[in-house]
Amino acid sequence: MYSPIPVLNELKDLYDSTREFLADGFELYGYDDKGRYFPQELDDPDFLSRLVPFAQANGSGSTYAIWRSSDETDLALLPVVVFGDEGGEHVIARDFREFLRLLGFDTEITVDHDSAYYFREDDDGHSGSHELFVEWLRQRGLEPADDPDAVVAAAGEIHGERFRAWITPFYEKAGWA
Repeated sequence: MYSPIPVLNELKDLYDSTREFLADGFELYGYDDKGRYFPQELDDPDFLSRLVPFAQANGSGSTYAIWRSSDETDLALLPVVVFGDEGGEHVIARDFREFLRLLGFDTEITVDHDSAYYFREDDDGHSGSHELFVEWLRQRGLEPADDPDAVVAAAGEIHGERFRAWITPFYEKAGWA
């Protein structure tokens, strides 16, 4: 079993069954492998215990993680965040189902200190396994996000300030703030 999240296990099975990207820039790695995803300066157990990294978000090394924003035991109901490889961290989805819809948009996320967003030109091609992934989403009652910025904005509206308040002391302790 890859994770305690059934739909993430199903995604891992799909991911492992194809040699092509399901979504541009998205790569599953070791579930909750904190050493792979977070720098040594962020080794505070209180920080690490609240984040569950699970995937690379883009070709430059940004990271997707589940934020344990509460003591909810169903991790699929918790917010998904992104940590940019050059800095910036943002709540991008209210839960894992919303995150899957963002992946369905099929473009790399761009992350900087001020924002995280998905952008694709109308004539951009899709990843090799995009249609397979869209069908997989539909089998779960989901559709790719038509407006990923709206999904990210809604997640930020609900969880953004609380996430910033939670993460800031850890960054200050690491000398990053």
